[in-house]
Amino acid sequence: MSIAKTFGGSVLGVNARIITVEVNVLSGTRLFIVGLPDSAVKESEQRVESAIKHYGFKLPRQKTVINLAPADVKKEGSAYDLPIALGILQASDQMHARDLEQYVVLGELALDGKLRPIKGVLPIAIEARKEGFKGFILPKENAVEAAIVNNLDIIGVENLIEAVEYLEGNSSIKPLQYDTRELFALHQNDYDTDFADVQGQENIKRALEIAAAGGHNVIMIGPPGAGKTMLAKRFPSILPPLSLLEALETTKIHSVAGKLGSGASLIATRPYRSPHHTISDVALVGGGGNPQPGEISLAHNGVLFLDELPEFKRTVLEVLRQPLEERRVTISRAKNSVDFPASFILLASMNPCPCGYFNHPEKACVCPNGSVQRYMNKVSGPLLDRIDLHVEVTPVSFDQMTANQRTVSSAEIRNRVIKARQIQDRRFKDMEGIYANAMMPSQMVKKVCNLNQESKQKLKLAMEKFGLSARAYDRILKVARTIADLEGSPELLTDHISEAILYRSLDRSEWGSQ
Repeated sequence: MSIAKTFGGSVLGVNARIITVEVNVLSGTRLFIVGLPDSAVKESEQRVESAIKHYGFKLPRQKTVINLAPADVKKEGSAYDLPIALGILQASDQMHARDLEQYVVLGELALDGKLRPIKGVLPIAIEARKEGFKGFILPKENAVEAAIVNNLDIIGVENLIEAVEYLEGNSSIKPLQYDTRELFALHQNDYDTDFADVQGQENIKRALEIAAAGGHNVIMIGPPGAGKTMLAKRFPSILPPLSLLEALETTKIHSVAGKLGSGASLIATRPYRSPHHTISDVALVGGGGNPQPGEISLAHNGVLFLDELPEFKRTVLEVLRQPLEERRVTISRAKNSVDFPASFILLASMNPCPCGYFNHPEKACVCPNGSVQRYMNKVSGPLLDRIDLHVEVTPVSFDQMTANQRTVSSAEIRNRVIKARQIQDRRFKDMEGIYANAMMPSQMVKKVCNLNQESKQKLKLAMEKFGLSARAYDRILKVARTIADLEGSPELLTDHISEAILYRSLDRSEWGSQ
């Protein structure tokens, strides 16, 4: 008998590290698992023993020491079952695998030796390839996800005995082959919704087109049934397609959170997250003892839709402020801190008052005096400052609903958005981490958004009339730059500034007054 080594993996944030599982069988009794295991890892002893015996092997009746290295990093979860089981079989001479140490091995064992799927497979596969491992042995349900990574043999197995037979050379399992680029291209436009289904609301479509073209945040204000949620659901279909790098980054986050599902592969469309207003601040931002990504990170490279914005708890909305600026979230703990990416477009909607009918063209508002302003005050000024486009949504008339006229499709809008983004790609080609107008820092806004005298005067009047902040000033210029890009105009014209100012309706002093 000798020391056997297998390799597993653990995830911290959206990155992984390789864990060495060392097994030594000595004289004595009992089994010991050391290396800061949590309860789930310690309980693996019972699962491993049952699985080993199910296939006719034996758990050594000697002192068995299992060390999870590095020993100062806490090991969590049930994914170490399979490497521990294989290490025990190898150390006790019940299995003879020549190249066991060339594989990363992960999987949770059922009592009958079958394997259950695990979380965080993609970042571990990426790390395994980086460190030069030959292959990755894991549950069959996770194999497609791991196969996104090329130059790594992905061996999907259904149970313990299949893993043993493969490592001993007695199995015909072939490494899973997966053409990432071909399948990614095939599913890039898989959206279930389309703007062609929406009659009327041309001004809202225009605002959402500007938001998609420049990566701007949007809030829609209007009465119940005006179509705010319907429009929001169609918004991802007009965003530019994900690049392969963005898709990989997005998939890593969903893999760590366990949101990919069985047999899932690379995420090819932009994520759309719509949490309920009862969500906690930790669930939105992320956190926990072993930090997990929250909704804003799951919306990375996509859309975070907050319906009925004033109904969210104030503390929940306030934690959005920093991620909206920095496009990442840092979760700090006593021993480490974790960065989660959070570059998303915030899309919010709200009623104009508690009853929902303030400023309605046909129905009267029944809210008492002052209640409209109190309702609006549930959303703080600093948060509204970070939202570029404020859009008023009015109900669609019966004639518009029944007109059955051809309306612009998502594909047509998307083509215009892509052309505008191509202009921005050229503009920001030397700027790392900036790929849309909404991301421009203040010093760059001054260079890119040059105003003529007439535009300056118009913007000055708006600033004074509405009492706009310096942040709102920057955002008006960014929106105007996007409008110009959609028209293919190298210069900022007065019309572009005028339209951008129209999208600051919540900054107007008369809004909410009764």
